Amino acid sequence: MRPSLFPSFFLSGFECSTFDWKDVGRRDLSAELQHYGHADGDYRMLRPLGIAVTREGIPWPLADRDGDYDFSCIDPLIEAQRRHGIIPIWDLCHYGYPDDLDPFSDAFVDRFAAYAQAAARHVAERAHHGPLFFTPINEPTFWGYMGGEWAWCAPFGRTAEDRRRFTCQLARADIAAVKAIRADFPDARMVHIDPLIWVVPPRDRPDLAEAARRESYDDAYIAWDIISGLKHPEYGGSLEIIDILGFNNYSFGQMEYREGGPHAPLEPGDGRIRSVCDLVEEAWAKYQRPCIIAETSGRGAGRSHWLNDIASEGLAAIRRGVDLHGICLFPAVDMTDWHTGEWLKMGLADVERLPDGTLMRMPNAAYADTLRHWQQLLEHAGALDEDPYSDPIDLDRIAEIAARHQLTADTDWQ
Repeated sequence: MRPSLFPSFFLSGFECSTFDWKDVGRRDLSAELQHYGHADGDYRMLRPLGIAVTREGIPWPLADRDGDYDFSCIDPLIEAQRRHGIIPIWDLCHYGYPDDLDPFSDAFVDRFAAYAQAAARHVAERAHHGPLFFTPINEPTFWGYMGGEWAWCAPFGRTAEDRRRFTCQLARADIAAVKAIRADFPDARMVHIDPLIWVVPPRDRPDLAEAARRESYDDAYIAWDIISGLKHPEYGGSLEIIDILGFNNYSFGQMEYREGGPHAPLEPGDGRIRSVCDLVEEAWAKYQRPCIIAETSGRGAGRSHWLNDIASEGLAAIRRGVDLHGICLFPAVDMTDWHTGEWLKMGLADVERLPDGTLMRMPNAAYADTLRHWQQLLEHAGALDEDPYSDPIDLDRIAEIAARHQLTADTDWQ
């Protein structure tokens, strides 16, 4: 058999951004979601869905006080993971850094590496199962855009040059963090995550074709190219450091180019849409590393349809030989639109605010039923047993099942 990296093919995760947001200031979305207080219920919800792995965050700007660390806020999360037998992939930096740091300084790189090592030691002392999984810096390329060019969050840059400088700095810090963690835990695994995108020129602007191509094939891969050592080898990147690739994919990741950005999502049925399978295969082939779809979901009533689509695309990629180890249905509990505060209704559970301010979790039955359908098709148990690690997922078996059901790629997104 060819065992998977993870004890379940389907994963999930919790929104944990800690950015310094325009016109608002520092935010902690785990706190806004009341995830720290609801940790036991949030993790308990995953077991009957057969999900044994979640992406989870450690808030760097809140835990690091100039090298004096306080990780107590994540201890309830660790306890819930242990209680319910869930393995975390720890995001060490989800869009936020300490207020007193200049992100373009060497001190930024050094301090992040020291913090990452301290965070790894904290969770390793309390981990219930190995190996350790980390995402050093979440979506460095996308953060480069939203913080370096679009000025949504710190460092509030507004030019393409600001964006490239910031992304390179994030990649440098990422590499330093991996090395610092592996000095203590050489077997730790790293999941490097960025969006899969596809950008096309407007039909009436063929002059923008080269700019769209550059975004799709050059700018989208800046961080991965540095971390893998393909660019700026002086920073110390390598394929061993990039380790595992995480592809985030939502329907709005396929876009029509807009000068100055952000771009306009392509509408369903647009003939310029590519299959997700094609995008996954193309990105994986460049680095030839194990990979997961690290975030994906539909919205509202479209969640079940999107799961059907993305599962088919992922299994079609496995049939083509892509070393895909799982699909992360993100988020587990709903999240808000960063700009408007509107609940997006894209989680395994929605939320309802009670009169006392408590955010009650309300699992989406249709989404759960569709997930159970795919668990059954893949011959997985519908719920975790007492020891989900005793029977590893066999990726060769998944490829056989995908071939038997003739799962293929298409561009017919619902």
